[in-house]
Amino acid sequence: MAIGGLSGCESRQISRFRLLRRGPDNLGDAELLALWLGLPDRVSAEALLAAMGGLGGVLRTPSARLMNHGGIGPACVARLLAGLALMERHALEEIDTQPVLSCTAAVRRFLRTKLARLEREIFGCVFLDNRHRLISYEPLFLGTLDRASIHPREILRRSLELNAAAVILAHNHPSGIAEPSPSDVALTQDMVALLAKIDVRVLDHLVVGRGSEVSFAERGLL
Repeated sequence: MAIGGLSGCESRQISRFRLLRRGPDNLGDAELLALWLGLPDRVSAEALLAAMGGLGGVLRTPSARLMNHGGIGPACVARLLAGLALMERHALEEIDTQPVLSCTAAVRRFLRTKLARLEREIFGCVFLDNRHRLISYEPLFLGTLDRASIHPREILRRSLELNAAAVILAHNHPSGIAEPSPSDVALTQDMVALLAKIDVRVLDHLVVGRGSEVSFAERGLL
């Protein structure tokens, strides 16, 4: 498809040139998405963004549904999944080599990559050793669009199995609004009291929305 008299190939070359010479801030979402997925041109990317409700919708949409959209095939979806996986692994590397209290921004980035795109609520835990270094991140409870059933004893059991000294609780709000609910606050208080009985400290509880996170520690809710 031509854009303003340009062929798709010419349009991609111009976008690529601008990206390399001026940086990503000089390109819009559609141009960056077209380059990432290898789409024919910006118009194809704009159509995909419109169909999926924006960039967040594209990133959250299951692979099978993406491939039902015209012009999106296995190669495009594979590029998308590979890019997302690399971002997750990079975020994990940032918190895997140092105490999490010295890299709180990296912890947020990691949890954002794991949780922000999901359409169902997931409750997970970051388990830490006695120097607050990463042992494991585990998604423990899978919920629905607006809630997940949490079993505190399971978190206690995994903390003992992993010999954790501290945990960071985390869950997403698929609505995109990160504001904690009263039940989130009550659950956190229960977990703090329960884990204290086995000398495991709850360092924080992060509620992940779309583009923002709320920290219980920063709110003074722990």
